[in-house]
Amino acid sequence: MRARLQAVLATAAMVLAGSALAQDSTMDEIAKYREMLADGNPAELFELKGEALWKKARGPKNASLEQCDMGLGPGKLDGAYAQLPRYFPDTRKVMDVESRLVHCMVSLQGFKEEDVTRQWFSRPGKESDIEALVTYIGAKSNGMKIDVPARHPEEARMAKVGEYIFYRRSGPQDFSCSICHGQNDKRIRLQDLGNLTTQAGAGVAMSTWPSYRVSQGAMWTMQRRLIDCMRQARWPEPKYLSDSVIALQVYLQKNASGTVMQTPGIKR
Repeated sequence: MRARLQAVLATAAMVLAGSALAQDSTMDEIAKYREMLADGNPAELFELKGEALWKKARGPKNASLEQCDMGLGPGKLDGAYAQLPRYFPDTRKVMDVESRLVHCMVSLQGFKEEDVTRQWFSRPGKESDIEALVTYIGAKSNGMKIDVPARHPEEARMAKVGEYIFYRRSGPQDFSCSICHGQNDKRIRLQDLGNLTTQAGAGVAMSTWPSYRVSQGAMWTMQRRLIDCMRQARWPEPKYLSDSVIALQVYLQKNASGTVMQTPGIKR
């Protein structure tokens, strides 16, 4: 009996060791795949388009976005994305890159908000100006550290709201963000699920957006990423630019502060 038990345990150990080796091999191949994707990132094309849109006079006021203040002063983009979301005195609101961009398109260029947000994400055959502009703005923070300390009272309040949303269980599956992203060493299929409550995990998640999604053939912004996560969790989908999505970004960017931006990224 003892000999049989020892044989079973030995076999189990071999199976587990083989599984671990296979898992390591798979992850090595995924890492190589990501390295291959990074060579010649199509996001560069969106970045160029975004730069042209930023400088072009458009809208009822025939104005460019070059005087748009993303938090560091009119027209100053270097490092701005890495410090968003933040509180803006002129709107008395905490805004992320997309809500601030839409504000500038309305206030400086004279567009109506419903018109510029109608195509807030790309669809087959229909590219999004907002995605291109966010890619350009994001690229201006490449290599810089995320810095969202949430010191302003409104920023601190939004960070608390974002933390509440992160842990709140909701929807028909009683799901929360933390179920997937609140622990170490979790994975769904072949996808690592970072622990977004830590600086390292949040840094990996937040530092590479906006990103080009190879499977979609499109740029994805952080708003789209978070709204899609909520959809997959079977939550009611929040409205684009809603305070709930911005609050979640404040919480995650606060956790990621100190990590270096590597944007635009590229994803499968």
